[in-house]
Formats: sequence, C-alpha cells, structure tokens
Amino acid sequence: MLAVLADSPSLARSQFNDAVAFAHEQQIPLEIIHTAEFDRPEYVRNDAARCFHCKDELFTVMEKLRGARGFDTVAYGVNLDDQGDFRPGQEAARGHGVAAPLLEAGLSKAEIRELARMAGLRVWDKPASACLSSRVEYGRAVTPEVLSVVERGEDALRELGFRQFRVRHHGEIVRLEIAPEEMPRALTPAMAAEFARTFKTLGFKYVTLDLEGYRSGSMNAVLALSSLRTNDPLGP
Repeated sequence: MLAVLADSPSLARSQFNDAVAFAHEQQIPLEIIHTAEFDRPEYVRNDAARCFHCKDELFTVMEKLRGARGFDTVAYGVNLDDQGDFRPGQEAARGHGVAAPLLEAGLSKAEIRELARMAGLRVWDKPASACLSSRVEYGRAVTPEVLSVVERGEDALRELGFRQFRVRHHGEIVRLEIAPEEMPRALTPAMAAEFARTFKTLGFKYVTLDLEGYRSGSMNAVLALSSLRTNDPLGP
C-alpha cells in the first residue's frame, strides 16, 4: 500500500505537517503529490460544484500515480456519516471508480475513532478539518491569498487555545464558529477584544462570533434544497 498526500494552497500547513509526521511515526509509506485545482476556473469561482472539481483533479492525478506505481485501486476515507451532508466530491469519486472501504464496511465516524483509539493511534480524537476552501462563502472567488488569511486566522485561534473551530470568510466580515463546549472562553470581553484585534489585523472590517457555534457544513445552508437532496452539484 501507499499513502498519498495531496498538497495545494487549500491544505493548511499545520494539517500537512501533522499528516507527514503521523506517516513517519507509523512507518507508513507516503508520497506527496501536487494538485492544480486552482488552475481550473470552475473551481476558483466557488459555486456548489467546487468540491466536485477539486476531487476530480485529485483523483485524476492519483489515477496517473496508481498506474505508474502498479497499484490496483485508489481508495479514500469517506464513511457512513458523510452520507448525511452535501458532499459533491463523492460524485467525482464514483466517476473515477474510487474504492470506499470504510463506507462499504458501514463504519461511522464515532466507530472509526474508537477503532483508532483501540489501535493506539494518537490522531483518534483529532478535530475534523476540511480543506481551507470550505471556509469561503459560495460565490466568492477562492484564491491562495484568501486562503492564506483564513489559515492565519485559524492558526491564531489555535494559539489562543481553542481546539474545534472554523474561520468563515464572508468578504469584509469574518464569522467565527467555536465548539459549544469552548464557547464560555470565547464569550468574554477580553477574548472579544482579542478576536477583534487579530482579525482586523488580517484585513476584516467586521468580526463576528456565531452563537450557534461550530458545525460542519454550515456554508451549505445557502444552497438550493434540490442540490442538497441529490448531492449532485452538476444536476438540475
């Protein structure tokens, strides 16, 4: 087997470094590839199909690598819980014939974490972390410069001691999502002042704290119901 890590501006350096370190710790053979989704205008325009075009680029590059290395199959980590959200990248995976062993086994995220804990893997309770592009509101162009601002903002929250959060980019406005159990630390005048200072320094005019807290896929709330039902961004 060969683990493959796809690198691009949409992958935070903290996530990249941790993945490389984990592979090294576990003596997992790893190859780093570079994807060029930012060369695709249909990705940069950041509509509901963005994730489809990202995964289409990823699996195109991985298929070339698979053939060059003589492997039979490309597999990815989609699981049972991923079926309950809008995940257009899954359509790209199906189009490329990518295997989904965790989904085929009927494993949920909680079950995967428990199996990882039992195996002694330090990442068993690592907070979920989608790509940086998922932090940018639909319709706003995804560029390396925009993602750099998001990444620096999330690095700052991490340095402040927060563990599960998202920095949502809405142009002049930044919307901070922080896990409910961590909200008491965020809801103080001192922390509010720190948020304002940090994110205005990054170029935002308005700094907001989302009172619903962290939740996966919150950007999808603005998408048409028909897209969410079909999970097909290229559909009707």
